[in-house]
Amino acid sequence: MNRAADSSSPPRTEQRPHSYEHHGVRVEDPYAWLRDKDYPKVDDPDILAYLKAENAYFDAWKTPRQQLIDTLFEEIKGRQKEDESSVPVKDGEYFYWWAFQPGAQYRQWYRKPAEGGPDQLIFDEVKEAAGKEYFRLGAMEVSPDSCFAAVLIDDNGSERFKLKVRDLKTGKDLETVTEVGIGSPVWTSDSQALVFTEVNENWRSYRARFHRVGAPLAETRTIYEEKDDKGFSVGLSKSQDRSLIFVATGDNTTSEVRFVAASDPMMPLTLIAKRKRDHQYEADAAHGKLWILTNDDHVNFRVASADPQNPGRWTEVIPGSDQTYLRSLTSFRDHLALTTRVDGLDQLILRDYRTGKEERIPFTEASYSAGFGSNPEYGPAAYRLSYSSMITPGTVYDYEPFAKKLTPIKVQEIPSGYDASQYATDRLMLPTRDGKRVPVSVVYKNGFRKDGSQPLFLYAYGAYGYAIPPSFSASRLSLLDRGYAYAIAHIRGGDDLGYQWFLDGKLTKRTNTFNDFVDAAKGLVAQNFTSPGKIAAQGGSAGGELMGAVVNSNPELFGAVVADVPFVDVLNTMLDETLPLTPGEWPEWGNPITDKAAFDYIRSYSPYDQVKAQAYPPLLITGGLNDPRVTYWEPAKWAAKLRDTKTDGNTLLLKINMGAGHGGKSGRWDSIKEQAEAYAFVVTENGGAEQATPSS
Repeated sequence: MNRAADSSSPPRTEQRPHSYEHHGVRVEDPYAWLRDKDYPKVDDPDILAYLKAENAYFDAWKTPRQQLIDTLFEEIKGRQKEDESSVPVKDGEYFYWWAFQPGAQYRQWYRKPAEGGPDQLIFDEVKEAAGKEYFRLGAMEVSPDSCFAAVLIDDNGSERFKLKVRDLKTGKDLETVTEVGIGSPVWTSDSQALVFTEVNENWRSYRARFHRVGAPLAETRTIYEEKDDKGFSVGLSKSQDRSLIFVATGDNTTSEVRFVAASDPMMPLTLIAKRKRDHQYEADAAHGKLWILTNDDHVNFRVASADPQNPGRWTEVIPGSDQTYLRSLTSFRDHLALTTRVDGLDQLILRDYRTGKEERIPFTEASYSAGFGSNPEYGPAAYRLSYSSMITPGTVYDYEPFAKKLTPIKVQEIPSGYDASQYATDRLMLPTRDGKRVPVSVVYKNGFRKDGSQPLFLYAYGAYGYAIPPSFSASRLSLLDRGYAYAIAHIRGGDDLGYQWFLDGKLTKRTNTFNDFVDAAKGLVAQNFTSPGKIAAQGGSAGGELMGAVVNSNPELFGAVVADVPFVDVLNTMLDETLPLTPGEWPEWGNPITDKAAFDYIRSYSPYDQVKAQAYPPLLITGGLNDPRVTYWEPAKWAAKLRDTKTDGNTLLLKINMGAGHGGKSGRWDSIKEQAEAYAFVVTENGGAEQATPSS
């Protein structure tokens, strides 16, 4: 039961005796009761009372700071084009794009005939989201004959999507195929049927199904179901030449891929290569061959080809390299398109099938983020690319390979104004305690004093091999204009410096991730970007776990920390195989159920388990009641334990979105409001000017 007297006092919740024993170790967890026994339904009155008390306390904190929050909101909103739209992309007989109407929270999706004709509104998120606290369009796939669209809709944040088929001529929904869809559905070649994936009661994508449009749902058939490994998830894709449907199953380290002709998905699936622990591969198809990206003999992957009639026999096309990290491939008609990374920098390569000649698409900045954009067609005349840097707004390019011509199609517009010459960026290589060097991308406004006197905002993720790119952020300008430097630490656990960089931050090397972040912070102090206690930090999900670990180990470095949907109750979650993600997460974190060494190691760093009686920096913690990835009780338990344990009087806030999931609120303005709240927390707790300094 909640002990808060009123919303101006920090909420307190009772401790209820609860313990368990594993591997001979007894663990006390007096806040375990905050997990509703009927989850995913949450209706325990004591739990709801506590969460509402925390939200009321957060609202009370906001009240005297509302002017700053509103100012930040208007600044960030002012950098968003109200009628923003995407660049039209040609796919078959139509160009497709989305657009916002001024003031709208959600997009509208359009198309028009490539040969000319009127615009057609094919999906209106504004209308679909009306009256709903949460709305998300998960996917929209148009049939090859352009007559139908398969759409996935989530209206509560649970990431269990309704799959509907819409007639694009009438705008009417023909049927709801499933209530528990996920991923992207795939159309058959004749546009008469769909292949889609579903989640089970534990929110695991476990099977692929075939449904003929208009047929009774009872006739829907399963074409693949994952039964061997409950940690594996099933996903779908279609080859770039549209001849094959791929059914892939795997976890974070192991994959297994099957394929079937898109013209007849009810035929038996063909296996490319059997699963083997820590072997990853993916495939595409063109010119009668499979093109395979695999890590079977090099940590940075290689490229091979195979005959679909003998898919297990691979011929090497591009060998693995210590210098070049091969990240993805797409087999277009004229080129094999490769996304690679060299020394942490994105490189986009086009390879000629016949000659093997490779061409790197040129970019001039010393540090940037680049990738292939939306290229649905098999033989495009130009390849659509995306690009930005810490000071260059997002830019869409078309690259014509035969003319060697790189043409900017659209540059992100900042309506309130932006002058890149007013800002500067550095890329640092900062030493770690074990002799490595961590890349850190930093951006700041001209005039920033590197004398240790100014505040710094440090961001990182550090898990699952996901690299945080050194890209542009319009919202970030609100901090830069208030005297902050903004830094991204490219720590181990991401794959910024190659796949080994990821491997060196997982399992028994997980603490390298936390140490890298701390060492990057200390390195920035050593280079006079800031001083201890003047660093604000933020991370979400696994990055929220990072936040929890570093405030336990080095609280003195930080003046404010934002932990979004933080994965902080690591030990308890990894011990509970009934939770949605747990079995699939064991390759990333270890399995403490069967492995005592993993149990001991996870317990040694799990932020919730390692909360101690010490001073903590000001903390803003967020969560979502419907979040299937990081369940609401992780941030709730962590906040409750911190309140009862920490020795300081610093601000501690917990905000639980009662109608949203892992990504927070869904509308674009609502999302900006949450960002404004986080920045207001940082500025008021860590320091910085409340009013932005205008550019000279």
